[in-house]
Amino acid sequence: MPVADSQLVSVIIIFWNAKPFLAEAVASVVAQSYPDWELLLVDDGSTDGSTDLAQHLVAADPHRMRYLEHPQHANRGMSASRNLGIAQARGTYLAFLDADDVWFPNALEEQVEILRSQPDAGMVYGPIEWWYSWSGRDEDREQDYVEPLGVPANTLLPPPRLLSLFLRDRAAVPSGVMVRRDLAERLGGFENEFRGEYEDQVFCAKVCLNASVFASNRCWYRYRQHPNSTVSLGIQTGATHGARLTYLNWLAGYLTSNGITDAGVWRALRFEFWRFRHPRAYRLLRRGEYFVMKVRESSSVAK
Repeated sequence: MPVADSQLVSVIIIFWNAKPFLAEAVASVVAQSYPDWELLLVDDGSTDGSTDLAQHLVAADPHRMRYLEHPQHANRGMSASRNLGIAQARGTYLAFLDADDVWFPNALEEQVEILRSQPDAGMVYGPIEWWYSWSGRDEDREQDYVEPLGVPANTLLPPPRLLSLFLRDRAAVPSGVMVRRDLAERLGGFENEFRGEYEDQVFCAKVCLNASVFASNRCWYRYRQHPNSTVSLGIQTGATHGARLTYLNWLAGYLTSNGITDAGVWRALRFEFWRFRHPRAYRLLRRGEYFVMKVRESSSVAK
């Protein structure tokens, strides 16, 4: 798919102690079929040798890659690190890749073409592949799967429709996104108070409330599953539970301070607060919904 009128894409990879995977993530950027990109490697205070590795990778292609870090090599969290990348970006578009994940080679080319052909879209995303087989273990080879979007593919979703859906777990949270840089800057980028989980959902919520989002059927992103990922560690330590409440409180404040009164979003948010405070009742509700769904399926087959 040739892309006319080439426009620069600023790729931002933030990392903290990601030495085992960082080179592979960078290699997937270098392998892109779309040639007009710059790569910003943002070091969030690594101590495991990632710093030397990143600087070595940049030295191999200094015209297209830059190494960034916070003053005094500080650890300031994921959101602040992404914002540092955004502040230094020169591209028309921003694309975010986690240091332990990889892209398929056509990711940037196809995303740029979509944003060029969809001028009303502020962001584009597609389904991601949950990637287990990277381990090389036989038991992991059959586990890879592409997560369903939960919305009609190849559609432009006006604000704030997508937020209501992914807030209620009825649609996948946009991942592997490409966003227009001017939109990201206008929205203030990521929220620095979110240092770990939900920082991506906070950013996506801001985009979905203020711009249309294009949901593609194309899978561009391989989401590596391993026990040391931010999500895995959050589940293991129980930090995910508190992070969810922090996110919900932030969203309520954001909606209020920006005068957003959309009934669907507020209804979804109130339900999420209820679910958080009454997990047992929610589990019973889900079991009931599952039972009703199975009854309907059986009735349909019988007919």
